[in-house]
Amino acid sequence: MALSRRGLLAGALATTTSIALAACGDGSSSADEGADAKTLTLWHYEGPTSAMGVAWNKAIEIFKRKHPGVEVKFEEKSFEQIQQNAQMILNSDSAPDIMEYNKGNATAGLLSKQGLLTDLSDQFGKYGWDKLLSGSLQTTAKYDDDGIMGSGRFFGVPNYGEYVMVYYNKALFDKYEIAVPTTFDQFTAAMDTFVKNKVTPLAVGGAEYPAQQIFYELALAKADRAFVDDYQLYKNKVDFNGPVISYGAQAFADWVSKGYLGKDSAGIKAEDMGVSWEQGKFPILISGSWWYGRFVNEVKNFEWGTFLFPGNTLHPGSSGNLWVVPQKSRAKSLAYDFIDITMSPEVQNLLGNSGGVPVAADPAAITDAKNKELIENFTKLTSSDGLAFYPDWPAPGYYDVLVAGVQGLINGSKTPQAFRDEIAKPYQENLADLGK
Repeated sequence: MALSRRGLLAGALATTTSIALAACGDGSSSADEGADAKTLTLWHYEGPTSAMGVAWNKAIEIFKRKHPGVEVKFEEKSFEQIQQNAQMILNSDSAPDIMEYNKGNATAGLLSKQGLLTDLSDQFGKYGWDKLLSGSLQTTAKYDDDGIMGSGRFFGVPNYGEYVMVYYNKALFDKYEIAVPTTFDQFTAAMDTFVKNKVTPLAVGGAEYPAQQIFYELALAKADRAFVDDYQLYKNKVDFNGPVISYGAQAFADWVSKGYLGKDSAGIKAEDMGVSWEQGKFPILISGSWWYGRFVNEVKNFEWGTFLFPGNTLHPGSSGNLWVVPQKSRAKSLAYDFIDITMSPEVQNLLGNSGGVPVAADPAAITDAKNKELIENFTKLTSSDGLAFYPDWPAPGYYDVLVAGVQGLINGSKTPQAFRDEIAKPYQENLADLGK
């Protein structure tokens, strides 16, 4: 996630890390990249009222004006559909021409290693995307021959940033005279107050991604950058019985026992979690900035705000998901043009004013105070090297492993030790497969 249109938001997101650009194309010529195609098939999983959905609808509109003879076949998929079926789909003739895909070793990295994604290195230089994305944001866009992020060739383009934060219902905080917490102890004290008043503090979806983000936030309370590099980039061995993961697992189990989240949340999906918070049923939701624009548009019955997870210097977050071009795309040139439109000032500024975190917007064009706050908090993280990526990135299939593991902590079927053992095994097996 980098913000820098001609240096405007780059200062917010740039880091001192520089990553060498490997300019190695896939050897295709424009003639066989579908420059004359009459259809562009596009998949993504952002809701139409989300910041990304709003911005990308505008991009489709601009694309149609630029290519009046081309039909855009847009299909909205769920995150789960693409997460679970991408490998099979991209190996078939029903692959789309361009799609949104999750970044990280276990997802985009795995597909790049399998030869299912188009190498975009030449396009990065041709369109100037390398100038718009700082080193920290390029980390998730490039992968080596083993599918490990951070070096090698470009296989995706992120055009927004994201991070996990705490959303809170101001009306419920005021009702129980709770101040916005600035320390971890104040945060747990606030949740204790809600529990004493028979209010479950946290809206949680355990059937999908949000619950594991809470576990990771708790683990990161005891982590430093060296741990993140070891866990995500395999720089050194990770001890799953060490202080970081042990604390995260135990603290999460403690939160369940204290009533901070309901045991029924093990079966709740992310969408249902978000809707329940929008309806004012829970005072707190811990999840990503991708909800922000939607909440701006849909929460009408109470005032709300956000804050970073108290006490942490590291938080789940990264560049946003990637635009990838499947190797079997029949309209690669059109796909590149669509990606470039999403990086344009018009679309990037709209993204920022719709509650998203753009990578190439003009700060002066972001007019809403809440949206400025969103981007400023992201700036705090990037300027302090505070993005720790996501817990499910290190190994193929690890997302499902973590979902099942955290569900066990929620419903009490697994102890913290059993949880640690369960998530350690596939992680270590992946390292063995990589010869590490």
